[in-house]
Amino acid sequence: MTRRVLCFGELLLRLGAPGRELLLQSPLLQVQIGGAEANVAVSLARFGHHAAMVGTVAGNALGDAALAALRGHGVDVGRVRRDPGARMGLYFLATGAGLRPSEVVYDRADSAFARAGSDAYDWPALVAEFDCLHVSGITPALGQRCADATVTAMRSARAAGLEVSFDGNFRPKLWAAWQADPATVLRAVLAEATIAFADHRDIEVVLGPDADAHADTHEARILAAAARAFAAFPQLRRIATTLRGQNSVDAHSLGALLVTRGGDVHRVAPQAVEGIVDRIGAGDAFAAGVLHGLLVGMADGDALAFGHAAACLKHTVPGDFNLVDAAAVGALLRHERLDVRR
Repeated sequence: MTRRVLCFGELLLRLGAPGRELLLQSPLLQVQIGGAEANVAVSLARFGHHAAMVGTVAGNALGDAALAALRGHGVDVGRVRRDPGARMGLYFLATGAGLRPSEVVYDRADSAFARAGSDAYDWPALVAEFDCLHVSGITPALGQRCADATVTAMRSARAAGLEVSFDGNFRPKLWAAWQADPATVLRAVLAEATIAFADHRDIEVVLGPDADAHADTHEARILAAAARAFAAFPQLRRIATTLRGQNSVDAHSLGALLVTRGGDVHRVAPQAVEGIVDRIGAGDAFAAGVLHGLLVGMADGDALAFGHAAACLKHTVPGDFNLVDAAAVGALLRHERLDVRR
């Protein structure tokens, strides 16, 4: 069953230090295309949906390369604007090793995407063609124009009856750059979401700490925060999140949790994820997998399991994009053997 999903966000150039080097330890950087919302679009396209991006890129060879990368993975980029006088947003990545965590440095100020406000997009016309809109908390963190555009897009989508998906993706470095009040901005955003990918920390950014909380486990804190979010945002129907444990940069455990407004709780037990190749984009792979499951009519628990498996597989794929398809996710869910396939 194919659905039409529109993803709104910034296409980025990812400039990574080779291997496990620190940034500019040697005078080389490896270039890839990324961005949280684009990652979701690529996954959904590979799962068989009509996935489209909307946003703005630089009207030069860098913007063209970003669009070509998405187009090559089956994403519709016909709604992405090009600004000839602007720059591409960048982020620099030094991949960690052992007990040294990975580090990201942003260079996104005054990018083509950040300069475009709500009036750059005809939201009622854009969302009219789709079944679902996906956005993330990264976009409103880029400045007031982007915050306004995010809320306008979500309001238009909900008015048109779309599923409205929001991934918290809280990025303190981006919010600090313009001294914004994340709680005020994100409250308006969450007021429009029908499904949120968020844990207790994301919800506390919006609603503040829970003074009455007595939870003593990670899951209990998430469940308590979810109850507060459902009470504050009447249109919100589902909250889903991964549960990550870390022994080192290369050895994690990953579980998942989905809570519904009606009080149903679905869980996926933590699974060892070792020999990690690249964890960037794993949360986006999870969101795309859960959305895929819900859009094709899976039960909530099955959609959660599909998203969890997709996120586990993303750790094996270099770059931002999760390049596995639904068959590969299904094989993992069936615990198929890991023999060489030939």
